[in-house]
Amino acid sequence: MKKHTICRLCSSCCPVTAYIEKGRLISAHRNSDLPEERQLICPKLKAAPDIVYSPRRLSRPLLKDRDTGFREASWDEALDNLAERFLFFKNTFGAESVCWLRGMAADWGAPWDYVNRLMNTFGSPNSIGNGSVCHVGRELAHTVTYGAMTMPLTSGSRCIMIWGKNDTDTNPGAAENILNAREKGAVLIVIDPVKTLMAEKADIWLQIKPAHDGLLAMAMINEIISKNYYNASFIEKWTTGFEQLSKAAEPFSPEKIAGDIGLDPEMIREAARLYATTAPACIVDGNGLDMQLDTFDATRSVCMLRALTGNLDIKGGDFIPQPVRVRNIQLRDRIPGHVQPITRDYGIFNNFHETWGRHVQSCLIDAILDEKPYPVKMVVSQAGNPAVTMMDANRVKKAFEKLDFLVVIDMFMTRTAHMADIVLPASSCFEKTQLNRAFIRNSPVRIQDAVIEPLGDSWPDWRIIFELGRRLGLEAEFPWQTAENAINYQLEPAGITVEMLRDHPEGIRADETVFRKYRTSGFNTPSGKVEFYSGQLSSAGFSGTPYMNGYMPHPISFDDRKDSYPLVGISGARINRFTHTQFHQINSLARNNAGCVVDIHKSDANAYGIVRGDMVRLETPRGWIQMKAEVNETVPPGVIRIAWGWGDIDPECSLNRLTDDERRNPVTGTPSGRTFMCRISKIKDSSSTTDLHAPTISMEKK
Repeated sequence: MKKHTICRLCSSCCPVTAYIEKGRLISAHRNSDLPEERQLICPKLKAAPDIVYSPRRLSRPLLKDRDTGFREASWDEALDNLAERFLFFKNTFGAESVCWLRGMAADWGAPWDYVNRLMNTFGSPNSIGNGSVCHVGRELAHTVTYGAMTMPLTSGSRCIMIWGKNDTDTNPGAAENILNAREKGAVLIVIDPVKTLMAEKADIWLQIKPAHDGLLAMAMINEIISKNYYNASFIEKWTTGFEQLSKAAEPFSPEKIAGDIGLDPEMIREAARLYATTAPACIVDGNGLDMQLDTFDATRSVCMLRALTGNLDIKGGDFIPQPVRVRNIQLRDRIPGHVQPITRDYGIFNNFHETWGRHVQSCLIDAILDEKPYPVKMVVSQAGNPAVTMMDANRVKKAFEKLDFLVVIDMFMTRTAHMADIVLPASSCFEKTQLNRAFIRNSPVRIQDAVIEPLGDSWPDWRIIFELGRRLGLEAEFPWQTAENAINYQLEPAGITVEMLRDHPEGIRADETVFRKYRTSGFNTPSGKVEFYSGQLSSAGFSGTPYMNGYMPHPISFDDRKDSYPLVGISGARINRFTHTQFHQINSLARNNAGCVVDIHKSDANAYGIVRGDMVRLETPRGWIQMKAEVNETVPPGVIRIAWGWGDIDPECSLNRLTDDERRNPVTGTPSGRTFMCRISKIKDSSSTTDLHAPTISMEKK
């Protein structure tokens, strides 16, 4: 039997066809417009049955007894216990002493709305996401500039500029579109310090020095303005602050900044010319711009390239989405007015979007350890593994050890779950029906539909939240007995139901696609125009135009300690067999730990006396880890790339034992988890189980 759904093994939200026999998932295949022989295979989706039926999945709620450790419990006992703790901390310290911390695994969609509804009506403003290090901070930069985060329409583009993204590892459908456009003649420009598949296929590859994206963007702005490549008509009618941007860009000529970012000025000029004069053009920006100290102004500068060239909201350019009309169910107005969130110092980021919520996750660690702005006593960690994935993991561990109570909702036992007082088993994406944010951001609307029943005694996220809400006395706020009831309520303004979506697995288009919408409605900014200069930011004490007050000093963590830490360390590839720390326990994906390596350029390897397969020790002022060395030319000299996500398997491979969380971006609260100064040394007479001979390919062909 074939069933249609959305895969949520990562954040790509790929529509898939699942094959079911006798109620069991046999396989799942991504829907693609390309012939089968040209499609890219996702290893995670190929291993979906291994993940769903893994013997290591959590199947029953677990409660920790002080003397004997974890024991299995019923859902009634676990949820009654959890509700009692919620109410205890509310009555003793205030509702704000309870925090709900969201990762990405269970989906950014309706479950995030449900969490916010629960916490808001409970009285705590502290439902905190991970957007300060992934996507949402970037979305703020887009929104401040032209009112929404754009979508690159690569299929119809004649010039595609990829900035800090590698879709061959993270989004096979998007990668197919880019490669297909490239085959049809589109110019491809790639900006990445790492030699990726896209970089190898590019017309121009700018192998930028890590964490210096803002300098490059401003140099390209300088070139476009000085050579009159910009779209003068669009700028005159639909932008404000062009003079301020021109002035801010003056010090950033390609000649002046090329040496600082490791590039040839002529390549910068040529990339700027090609992008600005080849229409339509689009920019695919990604997580490489996130997790940097300079993320906000760097991303804003990239956004301004779109507007300078008039590539906004046109076919083949960067499309401004048409959000589906859905009911906002978060009930944010129920939070008492005197209660401030732990992220109160990041007001613009907290409030730029009516449903994104709050995302400066580092503030949680401050509130636990330093009790600023007040102490957080209890945390619910849903769909994340913060003990491994948050910056300065040693500090995070201390914080979680200090907590009075910790709850984890997950499919598997993680490093974070081992520290918990209650562990609740979550269902996989194939076992739950829900509404994905990706498919309400813009038409067509599609439903993630359960194709099998929840395994064991696991529950879908929505059910956990609804049942907890009712136990907290919020029966009126959680009247829905099924996911379908809740989704129908949320979609009612669009006139769409779950039944309709099931009848149309290809999706339902809520509105006809319209380009150049600004001609009739303007841009969703205070001025109604693209804002090269933001009065909102200026009034809040930030730079109205990117870099109008100069470039951020020391954009790399520990940049002021180069004498002791001479190498630039960067967070390693997002290997497509895993999603962050997830699925490392699945044998068919782990492949004997293939990929748990540090990439070092052969010239640096020679200088340090390191050969392929040697165990090496990596250090920063925050801590140390060890891994095997892989010698190649994937990274430039002076830069090492450290495998990401392996800390759940072995703490000595946990990259975030190296990262810093003391310095943060002043607008988005983003620490530098992507780039830091470090040092390397060879470990003599050591051995490891890491198998470097297993395949580490970034994509596979059918």
